[in-house]
Amino acid sequence: MSAAIALPGDDDLPEIALGRPIWLITLADLALLLVGFFVFVQASQHLDGQALAKGLREGFGVRGTAPTIAQPIAAKDPMAVSLGALGGFAAGSAVPPQATAAIVAWARDATRDPRVTLRITGAVDGSARDVDPVTGSGAMLAADRARAVATVLLVAHAVPADRLTLVSAARPSGRSVTLSTGFAGGGTILPPGNPPLPLPRTPS
Repeated sequence: MSAAIALPGDDDLPEIALGRPIWLITLADLALLLVGFFVFVQASQHLDGQALAKGLREGFGVRGTAPTIAQPIAAKDPMAVSLGALGGFAAGSAVPPQATAAIVAWARDATRDPRVTLRITGAVDGSARDVDPVTGSGAMLAADRARAVATVLLVAHAVPADRLTLVSAARPSGRSVTLSTGFAGGGTILPPGNPPLPLPRTPS
């Protein structure tokens, strides 16, 4: 008859005494984390932000350059709202025609909302006669026409100066000045219950 083999139970296993208290291990971990944090803070004081950003982009496989502090992200152009034009300029002249009352009234009505800006674009017809008489440049004459119309609007107090933008047309488009309004956002928002502003009318 075979004898039964007795297996040791949980009570038979010897207890192993801990070499150090549990709270001491936790305290050591916390101290190590604090030392690592202070090392990180000290190292980040002399960190090159652009080099770090470049390394992160390369690490994630992003190609190209991202805007930096020296190259800020350009603001988006205002959303176009309405368009007006003033023609009748003589060849080689930036003097506005006599009929400027209609465009002044249109600009004043179109920019009543403080969130609307006005872009004034001067243009030439591209011919050899329609150039600045002093410099012989068509772009200079286009810029002079835009400035002349802006002066008319400022003298008439139709549009504040900080909401005007003057540009020259990239391509010949006639002896005229184009005025375009754009919604730039921000500014004062009408409180609830106020009637909306009427849409501006383009002068004929």
